[in-house]
Formats: sequence, structure tokens, C-alpha cells
Amino acid sequence: MDNRAGEMETFIKVVEHGSFSMAGRDLHMSPSAVSKLVTRIEDRLGTRLIVRSTRQLQLTPEGELYLHRARTILDQIDETDRLIAGGGHVAPRGRLCINASVAFSEVFIVPILPDFLREYPDIEVDLTQTDGIVDLLEERADIAIRSGGLPDSNLMARKLLETKRMIVAAPSYLEEFGTPEVSVRPGQS
Repeated sequence: MDNRAGEMETFIKVVEHGSFSMAGRDLHMSPSAVSKLVTRIEDRLGTRLIVRSTRQLQLTPEGELYLHRARTILDQIDETDRLIAGGGHVAPRGRLCINASVAFSEVFIVPILPDFLREYPDIEVDLTQTDGIVDLLEERADIAIRSGGLPDSNLMARKLLETKRMIVAAPSYLEEFGTPEVSVRPGQS
């Protein structure tokens, strides 16, 4: 019988490290053994999961799907072990990917992270700070915090807080360019 969970773990390490040799070091395996194992997975599935070049590894769409499903399966195995070992109680664990604006992150998230991580030591927080518009599914964000309305989407949204905006200018700017006219679009205040 083969060890599919071990294969999945090896595949995940290759993707995380972006290298067969680094994954091998982490798993105490030779780079060639790691490469052969990934090739064995690909042969069994009848498709390429990773496109290899001399400089980098690139996941194919099938590789992306395999990576996502492998992580889910291994998380479920770990959760089952913890559930049984813990007498039925499972503490939260895993990776939590948060995507938020820079200002919101600095004011609201970063200050509470140390306390959160102390309370939930088995959770690994991956915080991405960006003010740009991103595809949350492509970015693999579990939680995204944005301001404004939510365009048509299958995503679930919850209002966290209200903010007031203030437009300010230096007196010298107003003197030179005048006071700008401000218009408010419907739905904004």
C-alpha cells in the first residue's frame, strides 16, 4: 500500500520551498528522491503538476488543485488526530491568510497579533497588506478587509465599522489653487 499522505506532504514542501533540494533538506531526503516522488504522483495521476525549469518551479492548474486538496486532506488528518488525542476538543490550528489595507492592518490587526498568536499558538497568520484591488480567490485569502461596497460576488461580507473621511489641505495650497469642489456619490457619506 502506498503512502499518499506522505506523498502529499512532500509535494507541499516542494511547493513551499520552490525547490526539490530545499524540500529534501527539510524532509531529510535527497533531492533526487523528492523529484522521483513527485514524478511518481504525476505518473499515477497522468498529468503534470509542476513545470520544472532550471530557475524555478511553476504549478500547473492541476498542480494548484492538487496542492489545495492535499493541504485540506492533511489538515483533516491532523485535526482527526488532535480530536481523538484531545478527548474530543480541538483547538483552532492551521494557516489563516488575511488580506487587508495597509492603514487598517497597522491600526487594527498588527497591534493585536501578538495576543492572538499567544492565545492560538497553532495558528499561523499570513498577513498581506495592500491597498490595491486584488482577486481574493487567486490570492487565497481566508479573510479580506476592504472599505466600500462589495461588487456582485459569491463572497460573504460583514460590516466591521464605519469611518468618516475628511478632506484637508494646507492653507498655502488653497491660496494657490483655491478650494476644490467635493461631490459625494450615492451610498457614500
